[in-house]
Amino acid sequence: GEAAMMNPNVGFRPPIILLKDGTDTSQGKAQLISNINACQAVVEAIRTTLGPRGMDKLIHDGSKATISNDGAEILKLMDIVHPAAKTLVDVARAQDAEIGDGTTTVTLLSGEFLKEAKSFVEDGVHPQVIIKGFRLAQAEALRKLSELSVGVADTGDAAAASAGRRSLMEKCAKTALNSKLIARYQDFFAPMVVDAIECLGEGLDLSMVGLKKVPGAAVTESFLVEGVAFKRTFSYAGFEQQPKTFTEPRILLLNLELELKSERENAEIRIDDPAKYQSIVDAEWEIIYEKLRLCAESGANIVLSKLPIGDLATQYFADRDIFCAGRVADKDLTRTAKATGGKVQTTVHGLEPSVLGTCGDFEERQVGAERYNIFKGCPHARTATLVMRGGADQFIAETERSLHDALMVVKNCVKSTEVVAGGGAVELEVARHLRDYSKTIEGKLQLIVAAYARALELIPRQLAENAGFDATDILNKLRHAHAAKTEACKWIGVDIEHEGICDTMERGVWEPTASKCNSFASATEAACIVLSVDETVRNPKSEQAEQQRRSQGVGGRGFGRGAAMSQAMGGQGMRGMVAGGRGVRQMQGRGGR
Repeated sequence: GEAAMMNPNVGFRPPIILLKDGTDTSQGKAQLISNINACQAVVEAIRTTLGPRGMDKLIHDGSKATISNDGAEILKLMDIVHPAAKTLVDVARAQDAEIGDGTTTVTLLSGEFLKEAKSFVEDGVHPQVIIKGFRLAQAEALRKLSELSVGVADTGDAAAASAGRRSLMEKCAKTALNSKLIARYQDFFAPMVVDAIECLGEGLDLSMVGLKKVPGAAVTESFLVEGVAFKRTFSYAGFEQQPKTFTEPRILLLNLELELKSERENAEIRIDDPAKYQSIVDAEWEIIYEKLRLCAESGANIVLSKLPIGDLATQYFADRDIFCAGRVADKDLTRTAKATGGKVQTTVHGLEPSVLGTCGDFEERQVGAERYNIFKGCPHARTATLVMRGGADQFIAETERSLHDALMVVKNCVKSTEVVAGGGAVELEVARHLRDYSKTIEGKLQLIVAAYARALELIPRQLAENAGFDATDILNKLRHAHAAKTEACKWIGVDIEHEGICDTMERGVWEPTASKCNSFASATEAACIVLSVDETVRNPKSEQAEQQRRSQGVGGRGFGRGAAMSQAMGGQGMRGMVAGGRGVRQMQGRGGR
């Protein structure tokens, strides 16, 4: 049973066998149309999340529910298996990693470019011609964007350059937060996000901004720590006797255990005289006391370690008025080191004063149900921590994603201070320019560039639709305004507040030019990739294996190792192990076989 590829019109030519039985090969125009339809389905799923009045999606994957408005997050959770539609997921992820905001925009644009291309494909235009037209239109659109973009000095905020920059960053942060769940609190969060980025200094490394989630209380009780804050770690007896506040403490950062380690080293010690046993125990105690003495003598008031600090050590430090915390998360320890100027030590011998960090104030304070260790006034503070409050876990998780987007946007603003107006204004202006430009081109490309321009109008149309307005009416008004080609009309966009059109530049709906350029370029790229594919070969065996893995594992997504592990345990987690399924048997003798 091999897959035969035959032409029925040829007499008795033997079948040419190329691929395994059951392999699905679809090619040509039909394949391309089916890929475009698959991409349309993806776009339909997130179309309604665009803009300040966009709806949220609730994605439930059996164990946890996620409520999100972030295009990249939704596509990631949707677990799309169609090979062509995955391109859209990748392009949204790339936008998320590079720019942070605009993930829904980029997906919608890719889908719309393909939709426009579909009619050409059906009419028999070769995909490469369409791709050429799209590339031409993209180059012209990007040129127009850079021409349109406004530097911070030109926005009328030039009273003071620094105040102008600050106002620019806040407006961009507000625009990014405007379409999120926490849009009502944008005036509260925008300055906080800008402060966090300003703490970072030159490097602008976003991993130095910690986002901590504490359920409970109102959203407006979130606060920014210009330094480091982390949840109190697991603590032993004696912890409560330690002082919880210091001014200008010296901080020792360790990567070693301060515990009795006898059980861990499976060493065998033979003694011929039971009395000698005591000397071995004494030696162990001597070792740990020596370590603790060196820590205390180093002059440190706070000792933090990545590994456990045991009860003996906790009591020892408490007696000497030293605060200690063990099992500090790796990221938190790194951030503390950068903020306080300390260096993480792997031994306590030869501690010099230069390896100790310091900060203005240290306190441990109650935040909701948790206790947080907070380091403020750090001399080398290239780090900040946002502590987020809120009711439901899903809400805080969405707040975290929204703030991450806003942080990314502000970071890009610091790099390049050029902005364009949002609210669909810039898309319409570029679309108008492209329509005019297309009239200067001869041949088929003229139609394709005009189609590209039509596709850009999707953004204002979708913004209006999601807000419940009459999209056709508003789009006509917008086209009319932009057709005037005057300076006053070039920033006219959708007015979400008053159902109409307005100058979005004046309204402060600003987006970094880099974000828009990246959206246009990525969306065009994704559309071109899908258009250039005219055949898909799917191997049935690998697909069956994949399905089996999914049914046996924990759902396959993000649980690659979990699935294999569960299978090894008899496929039912703990139950399979207890029942002595094939799991336990399989694990035996694994090593030597």
